[in-house]
Amino acid sequence: MALRHLRLIAVNIDGVLLNDTFSPVIHRFVVARGGVYTTETERAVLSQSQLEAAAVLARPGEAPTDVVAAYFREREEYLRENPVRLLDGAVELLERLRAVGGVPLVCYGGLGREHFDRYLASCVQYFDEPRYVCTNAFRPGLREIAEDVAGLRCDQVLFIDDVARVAEAARGLGAAFVGHPTDYEHSFQRDLMRDAGARHVVDSLHAVDEELLRTIDSEAAEGCLWPAGAAPSDAGVTRVAASV
Repeated sequence: MALRHLRLIAVNIDGVLLNDTFSPVIHRFVVARGGVYTTETERAVLSQSQLEAAAVLARPGEAPTDVVAAYFREREEYLRENPVRLLDGAVELLERLRAVGGVPLVCYGGLGREHFDRYLASCVQYFDEPRYVCTNAFRPGLREIAEDVAGLRCDQVLFIDDVARVAEAARGLGAAFVGHPTDYEHSFQRDLMRDAGARHVVDSLHAVDEELLRTIDSEAAEGCLWPAGAAPSDAGVTRVAASV
């Protein structure tokens, strides 16, 4: 299978290849601290740098670095009963994407390279160099992956992600996007993706097949990936923060 326009496929690690271990922990973290989990809370936290997300969740006078530490303690507790694992269909998805002739494949996410090395060690052969891009310092990182890492225009890259803010950024940049929102009961991501104008939102990784890839490639070539009209106001904006 060959594509005529797309020149890179970038797949998010957590929520696409690995199970979503962030939404449940963020919800539990917010509620346990006396907060109310809302659409606005979720949108302000997901696909942000760790320090920016912590600033949203911090109590008055609480340092963001302390919030980050508390969050990761909560996450470690959650993972003891809900370990990180490959999602159903993840390997088959990588095999299909790898079969796309001449189109490199990379993985990206907000955690460090060690997260990729630990949980995707059995799948490393599917990815091209640099294989994994940590985007914590430049969330959501679409422009950086396309232009700085791959030397491509944003419209030449397909991003597969579980977060609506990435869809908003993709729309603002003219990049291709497939949404795979979590099925976590308290998540708002599916509705937010639709609000962002995402045309391709799947319930299963098995739905990202040759037919869908050809459809997206044609849309990219014809410049009709997104509905007509203004993109979300902050789409594609790069926010820089120190990695923690």
